[in-house]
Amino acid sequence: MSSSNKTFPQLLLERANTAGAHVALREKDYGIWNEITYEEYLRQVKLLSLGLAKLGLQRGDKVAIIGDNRPEWVISELATQSLGGISVGIYQESLPNEISYILDHCDATVVVVEDQEQVDKIFEIREEIPKVETIIYYDPRGMRNYHDDFLLSFKDVQKLGNAFDIEAPDFFQMEVKKGKNDDVAIFSYTSGTTGNPKGTMLTYKNLLDMAKNLSTIDPLSDKDEYVSFLPLAWIGEQMMTMAMGLYNGMTVNFPEEPSTVLEDLREIGPQVMFSPPRIYEDMLSKFQVKIQDAGWLKKKIYQWCKPIGEKVAKAHFENTPISFGTKLGYKIADYFMFSSIRDHLGLLGMKRAYTGGAPLGPDVFEFFHSIGVNVKSIYGQTEVSGISIVHRDGDIKFDSVGIPIPGTEVKISDEGEILIKSSSICKGYYKNEKSTKETIQSGWLHTGDAGRLDEAGHLYVIDRIKDVIRLHSGEMFSPQFIENKLKFSSYIQEAVAIGKDRPYVVAMINIDMENVGRWAEKHQISYTTYTDLSSKSEVLELIQKQVNEMNRTLPKKARVKKFVLLYKELDADDEELTRTKKVRRQFVAKKYEALIDGMYSTEEQIHVEGTIKYRDGNEKLIQTTLRVIFMDVEEGAA
Repeated sequence: MSSSNKTFPQLLLERANTAGAHVALREKDYGIWNEITYEEYLRQVKLLSLGLAKLGLQRGDKVAIIGDNRPEWVISELATQSLGGISVGIYQESLPNEISYILDHCDATVVVVEDQEQVDKIFEIREEIPKVETIIYYDPRGMRNYHDDFLLSFKDVQKLGNAFDIEAPDFFQMEVKKGKNDDVAIFSYTSGTTGNPKGTMLTYKNLLDMAKNLSTIDPLSDKDEYVSFLPLAWIGEQMMTMAMGLYNGMTVNFPEEPSTVLEDLREIGPQVMFSPPRIYEDMLSKFQVKIQDAGWLKKKIYQWCKPIGEKVAKAHFENTPISFGTKLGYKIADYFMFSSIRDHLGLLGMKRAYTGGAPLGPDVFEFFHSIGVNVKSIYGQTEVSGISIVHRDGDIKFDSVGIPIPGTEVKISDEGEILIKSSSICKGYYKNEKSTKETIQSGWLHTGDAGRLDEAGHLYVIDRIKDVIRLHSGEMFSPQFIENKLKFSSYIQEAVAIGKDRPYVVAMINIDMENVGRWAEKHQISYTTYTDLSSKSEVLELIQKQVNEMNRTLPKKARVKKFVLLYKELDADDEELTRTKKVRRQFVAKKYEALIDGMYSTEEQIHVEGTIKYRDGNEKLIQTTLRVIFMDVEEGAA
């Protein structure tokens, strides 16, 4: 482990000097894993950094980076920071207007992008971003006919850097040494669930103190592997790839394409993983479909193994001893089934798999622990460098998010809000003093989340304070808890539970197109589009059964009394989800206000009009009638 009293470029310099031949990064290209040692990593950063200096980048300037996870992404970040600049990550799926807002707000002068698609987005908004002086691209495909003084290739900038290195051989090292650990390293923009995203100013000390404190509990070494596949604009990926990667020296692997992540995970077999719940839910969903399609023998073996795994998982959660017979049964089940499942999911060498960003459903938690994957919840926010609370090995309560990491204090305010104090709390929001003062008061971060602490110090997160469902009768429930229960079904992709200041709970549901489509084909049900499939009476009956099963596990007042299947998937491009796939509740409630009001009437069918936005910018008006499904909430017992 390195010292946390440094900057990222200083840590890179240290690693290149002490372990230059060790593999720092690995990227899959055309099926081959290409390795970059620390020595080469530093060389690439140095050349780009000197090239940026030649282009006029000054200490404190901002460089925005947009693209998939690639070595060039992290090289660009470190090159910027080597000169005392600030790196600003932007989600690669962002629309031009979203990019325009962040570039203008953060005062970026340089934008590093991956490819032609991102260059085209920047050109589309060029009039709106007068502060941007240079665009640098690192994938040359499709760029042959682009001629603009505004535009440079990654390699051309490195060539400028190489020439500058000959002129001033000591310049790079001198600039890196000027860096201090309380300098701002990155602007990490919040997901913007309630409005425009805010630029969170995080220092090297913020990020590396978090890495040091997390490593005290869950140590990693240079022998460990990590696969970086979530957007590097997200604080969770910055936390693992940059802070933990440089602090612990683990090898960071970049997949060939976003679509090959599961295959690449399996090839690398990483020791640590960090993902939001959606990734684990997708893994489970795919497994459920595979086991349904498996032969009778595999199904029989799984049916024998499953209760043994669940028994062991339950013992882990409750800290109760496991009998010799159960241990023996589990070893047999692991040999025949569980190890194969872990291997298929790429989790065979996993020491710990973190989940955060939103609650992971208890059923999903139980599944992974039953097959021997050490899934642990973490809790944190962008404003606290990504993490402040984590489950300890051997002390996992799946309905809690763990206990504070060293150096972190947590308390609950009189209003029930979670407050956090730590050296990893950000400097504030860029150009937003008002929000900074509201969020950080007397050193305490006001998270906006409702929660409670138990006697053992475990934190239980209920939901965002503003989102908690309070029925007319006074009962309070977490919509996320209800939604996670629904999403455990392999046929449900997304769900939005509604009930705040209403007489009962209703839900808007997105089907899982792939899994429901496969189910429809098996049952010889023809369909054309998502809208057509979700309106089929057989599909409505299928989802009704799933909701019924979920309702039986909930208190009567929290059960979903009515639901509709939405005619389209909720989409970040339509502003219904954030780029981290969280539901923007206030926006969704307003957009579907007529539909929600209809569910609280006696209507059995609701006529809706809406638009579907395609990736090419075209829009299509949809007029359809959604059927309201009424549930018997008295059935079963919670």
